[in-house]
Amino acid sequence: MQKWEEHLDLLIRARTPLIWIRSGEEQRVEELLKEASSRLQPRRLAIWDYIEGLRGIANSEGLAARQPIAVLQWLQKVDSNSPTILLVKDFHRFCEDAGIARMLRNLSIQLRQQPHTIVMSSGPWIPPNDLDDSLTILDLPLPQQPELRSLLSNISQANGTPLELDVLEELTHACSGLSEARVRQVAARALAQRGRMSREDLAEVLEEKRQSVARSEVLEYCETKATQADIGGLDALKHWLNQRHQAFSDEARNFGLPLPRGVLLVGPQGTGKSLTAKAIAHSWSMPLLRLDVGRLFAGLVGASEARTRETIQRAEAMAPCVLWIDEIDKGFGGDARSDGGTSQRVLANVLTWMAEKTSSVFVVATANGVERLPGELLRKGRFDEIFLLDLPSPQERLSILKLHLQHRRPKLNLPFSAVIDRTEGFSGAELEQAVIEAMHLAFAERREVEESDLILAATQLVPLSRTAKEQLESLKNWAATGRARPASVLISNGSSSLPDQ
Repeated sequence: MQKWEEHLDLLIRARTPLIWIRSGEEQRVEELLKEASSRLQPRRLAIWDYIEGLRGIANSEGLAARQPIAVLQWLQKVDSNSPTILLVKDFHRFCEDAGIARMLRNLSIQLRQQPHTIVMSSGPWIPPNDLDDSLTILDLPLPQQPELRSLLSNISQANGTPLELDVLEELTHACSGLSEARVRQVAARALAQRGRMSREDLAEVLEEKRQSVARSEVLEYCETKATQADIGGLDALKHWLNQRHQAFSDEARNFGLPLPRGVLLVGPQGTGKSLTAKAIAHSWSMPLLRLDVGRLFAGLVGASEARTRETIQRAEAMAPCVLWIDEIDKGFGGDARSDGGTSQRVLANVLTWMAEKTSSVFVVATANGVERLPGELLRKGRFDEIFLLDLPSPQERLSILKLHLQHRRPKLNLPFSAVIDRTEGFSGAELEQAVIEAMHLAFAERREVEESDLILAATQLVPLSRTAKEQLESLKNWAATGRARPASVLISNGSSSLPDQ
């Protein structure tokens, strides 16, 4: 926060007339401005809201209650020998009024000659065009680790039960991504239940994170128990992911390695892209945030970009985490002319962040095709690697069939050679459906599943490789030019043979 505070102090000392602090943490903004006024004495802090009027100024308590324009007139008359920071709460609600907008524009000129500053604080808001030249925007990030550590330590000490150093560090890392108010709520529940804070509060913190992400409208907190063992095949991708996981360690930083950026998974439907994203998060013990690209595009002009910034800020505050952008080709593969260029502006924000981010947010993007993906998304530097998840080979089909059958009928041991021959061109999802259909056939006759059931189920299913043959061939040809790595281990002689069963 030190850099943020220095920036705030600089704006105030430079006589910036109108500052908008983008944050929903009203109490935190107030505390930060109190600290700023203390650092920048003799400046004083005045606070106004619509119900209570002015606070913090002697002989003016309650002034201008329910009169937003009156508080601006009050500041206009304040002597320059009493430099004042005026925090006006919820003031964005009144800026559409022509009189207030005009008054703000007048003040923005006058205050450049006086040591007064107006600070507005609110969450998402689209300012009127009239205020574009007058308003300076300052984003307040969610509390960083030093702030969280200090906050948790102060709360525990005030309760008379100081936290042990290792517990404090665990809770500090766990609370990353929560607002100060949410951290205080977690602490209050812990003190009410047990009279002290401890490791037992980690579950409460996790639940608070779920609630925090749920309120974002764009991000979804996904619980997952999937592991790499649940994925049949894709050995090359698994090996690459294991290497990248090691790069998150402090040892890797000391070695000079940068933090991994992410991976783009391209392939037909049902080849395990979504399952891989879930397995990465679980295997790496990181929260999984799913980004719904469609929800980024709000109706109002500028709202989509604001949502994008908020989403990026929230994801970075949750770091280390996995950010899963599902079906990115559908979100950013449209015609920019049809939406006034909104999708291009949102994509530009996302791409800039991906190229410049220094946080431990690992981006996993999935796409069913590449023909609609913009070229700048595929450029090196956005992702660490692009992988093609092709239809499974015979060995992989065997692995997938065994996995699904053992998951549902663990004691059953069947031969699979004939089934493997009849499932060429099947995706992993289609193989799973074949197993389920075979179980239906057996259950209807109240008997155990047999190889003939699997063969019959496979013959009744028409795979995607037949209905979308041209699309799949195009995808393979694109990857064959070196633009993507195969997710499965290649056989050197180009042939495949089934392992002994």
